This record gives sequence, C-alpha cells and structure tokens, in this order.
Amino acid sequence: MFASVPILVYGIRPYDSQILRIIVFTVLALYSGFFATLLWNDITDIDIDTLVHPNRPLPAGRISARKMFAVALMFSALTFIFSFLINFWCFILVGSAALFVAIHNKYLKKIVKFPAYSEIFTPLQWVIVPIFGFFAIWSALPPSGEVTLTVSIFGNMSFDWFDFQNMILLVLFTYFADNAHDLPEGIHDVDGDRKLGVRTYATSFGEKTAARISFVMFVISGILGIMLFFRTILTLIFLAPFLLLWLYTLYHSFMFARSDEKEMKILGKNVGEKTFRYFWITYDLIFIDILIQIFRLNLH
Repeated sequence: MFASVPILVYGIRPYDSQILRIIVFTVLALYSGFFATLLWNDITDIDIDTLVHPNRPLPAGRISARKMFAVALMFSALTFIFSFLINFWCFILVGSAALFVAIHNKYLKKIVKFPAYSEIFTPLQWVIVPIFGFFAIWSALPPSGEVTLTVSIFGNMSFDWFDFQNMILLVLFTYFADNAHDLPEGIHDVDGDRKLGVRTYATSFGEKTAARISFVMFVISGILGIMLFFRTILTLIFLAPFLLLWLYTLYHSFMFARSDEKEMKILGKNVGEKTFRYFWITYDLIFIDILIQIFRLNLH
C-alpha cells in the first residue's frame, strides 16, 4: 500500500538506485507512522476503549501504558528518521502531521463541541499517505516541472499542475474512503462516545443519519477511484477488480444504512472492517497495476 503512491507518481520508466531508495524509505516511514498512530490512539482513547473495547491490550491489562508509550515512541522516532533520510520536505510533513494527530487525539476530539468534529478530522491522519508519496518523488525529480519550489534548507520540489490535481484527487479518495469506514465503527462505539462527549456523526446526528452519510461518502470514493483511473497511467488491471470490490462493499454499506439502530450497533464493526479493506486494497491494486506495467516494460 505505502509503495503505491511513489511508483504512481514516478510512472513507467527505468528506476535508478536513488528512486528505489526513496520508495523503500517512504514505505518504512509510512509503515512506522501507521503503527505509531495506532498506538498513540490506543493510549489517548483508553477511557473510550475501557467502555466499548475492553478486550484491547491496554484495557485488558495485556500491556502497561508505560510499555505501550515506549513502543509508540520508538515507531514515531523511526518515522521521523526515515522521512529525514528522504528529504526535509517529508520530514516537515511528518512533523506537522504528528503535531496535528497528537493535539487532535489527546485534546480536541474530546473537548471540541462542533458536530461530528472527531470523524470530520480523524481521516486527515490518512491523507498523509498520498501527500507523502507525491512529495517524496517530486523532491527527487529535476526542477523541470511547471512549478518549482526552492527553499534553501528544504531543497527543490518540482511538479506539473496535472500531477498536483491527481494528488488532490487521491487525497479526496483517501478522505472519503476512510471516513466511510470510520462512521460504521463510530456507530458501533456510539454509547461510549456519548458518555465521554466525543462528537461523531452518530452522536451528533443519530445512527441512521450517520449510516446514510457513510453510504454517500462511499459512493463518492468510488467515483473518485474511477476518475483516478481515467487521469493516470492505471489500466484495466486496476479498474476491473476495483469496480468489483467497490460494488461488493457498496452493497454491504447500503444494507447497513437500511438496518434499524439496534442492528447497526451490532453490524457497525463488521461493515467498518469491510470498508477499511476496500480502502487499503485499492492502494494495493494501484501498486499491482503499475508493477505489472513495469515488468512488461523490462521484458520488452
């Protein structure tokens, strides 16, 4: 998943050692960041998990908060190290994302009373994946694009407006696909969130409305995925399985939206897992498509 964006940006051409190094460090940085985010979320949400997920490691006592803190700190350090080894642009991007995640998870989502605040902003943690991948390659390319940014400490970043629009498209897909996954799980956790004052779509507008919003976001994500196919170098190797995956998950999302509130609380976790699989498998399909194209190029 984490290698898909840089190879999408770089395209079907020979890969030298510098580009391969950037791709490897991108994967390691995002992989470490993924685990760091999960661990920090478990630490900051222990009061919620005690109510709705008592079997998770911290509430169940399988690991102490101190040990989990140490592991989270290690993964965070690895994220910063690998991003710095790519370039300073990626290092600052990771630092900004980490600052937002820390403040959002620890304080804002429990004190901000804006309706659905938590689920509006939580998916922003995932948009780091497409932005990081684009930044990593753009900063490695020669300054020959339509736009070139030069900062003495950061170095050059060069890109075309068409590619910038593709980045925005993938960012929007990521946001809506992840949010479509967050809302059913928010419905599953609605009782605990209500007790602790966390503003999700379910606690702000009710479970039925939240399920319908999730379905709409899922539809939007599918449209964005199809647009990505038409605008980039992706082929039917991506599109055919993507459409099947989207329609399969769309059916479950639709049936979930038609359920009554009692069923929703039971089904929310399962539907959330299906929509999350749709989200990351889409990235895997991007990787597989381009990898096959690269192999074909090398065979010729």
